[in-house]
Amino acid sequence: MHPYTKHHSESVSAWGEEKLLTAIRRWLGSASPRSPFGMGDDCAVLPASRGKQLITVDPVIYGRHFDDTVSPRAVGAKLLKRNLSDLAAMGGRPTTAVLALTLDPRVSRRWLEEFYRGLAASARHFNVALVGGDLAQTDRVIAASLTLLGQPAGPRIVTRTGSRPGDWIYVTGVLGGSLRTGHHFRFTPRLAEGAWLARHTAVRAMMDVSDGLAKDLHALTPRGAIPILHPDALPRRSGASLVESLSDGEDYELVFTVGTRSDHSAFVRSWHRAFPRTRLTCIGRFMRPGTEPSGSLKLAAFRGYEHLR
Repeated sequence: MHPYTKHHSESVSAWGEEKLLTAIRRWLGSASPRSPFGMGDDCAVLPASRGKQLITVDPVIYGRHFDDTVSPRAVGAKLLKRNLSDLAAMGGRPTTAVLALTLDPRVSRRWLEEFYRGLAASARHFNVALVGGDLAQTDRVIAASLTLLGQPAGPRIVTRTGSRPGDWIYVTGVLGGSLRTGHHFRFTPRLAEGAWLARHTAVRAMMDVSDGLAKDLHALTPRGAIPILHPDALPRRSGASLVESLSDGEDYELVFTVGTRSDHSAFVRSWHRAFPRTRLTCIGRFMRPGTEPSGSLKLAAFRGYEHLR
């Protein structure tokens, strides 16, 4: 659905800020609590937290993260799910979120209503309270940036650091072709899987695959080692090439490392009991340079998505 309208009477500018904010409250419904714990004040009031808190922020931008082929409801859901994927990669669970919206005055109110209803439905599904945000006008831009707060789902937070030479590399799901197949907005963030992995001490480091495995895996690589992958083991989405599975990005799967001394067979059996429908693949390991076997895949020849390049 095209987000702009040619008719001023159907645009957000025909309403103005105050009337639009009133409509947004209505569109969000129960996904946004009453002030001062939701929209209405300059700041939202959050309950005190006894433990550590997690925070992440991600946007969706028209022409970059979505186009006219993506429904506005799916755009709203994608905005929240992108952030949820970051939380999943640390073994967290979501609590609250705020949204900063930047709009061209020609944006259709119908498009915006569907966007907010999609966001609200996703927030209710994942038990996220939308507690406020900001609205601003610009020209020729539609962008929404969501800041998500969360807490550890268990006693442990998993970060990108912690891998060691010799550790095995695992990935959930399949990779590649996310834009062509629509996976980039139809995905389900791996919140349950991330929380489960964080409870297992054999898991040393973890992150989500958003910019392409070839780029993201470098963040997990320990000093003095390189990631060596088995090309035939890479779990590709139907029709995806090797290059696409490594470089496309927006897969929103989890890539993580498991200690070399762990009982891998027991780990995999336990995974399949917990998540029989979520594919798990060992794709390689971190090795010292010069010790890699012949026929293995090196990532130096591949590149993921890099902003501003």
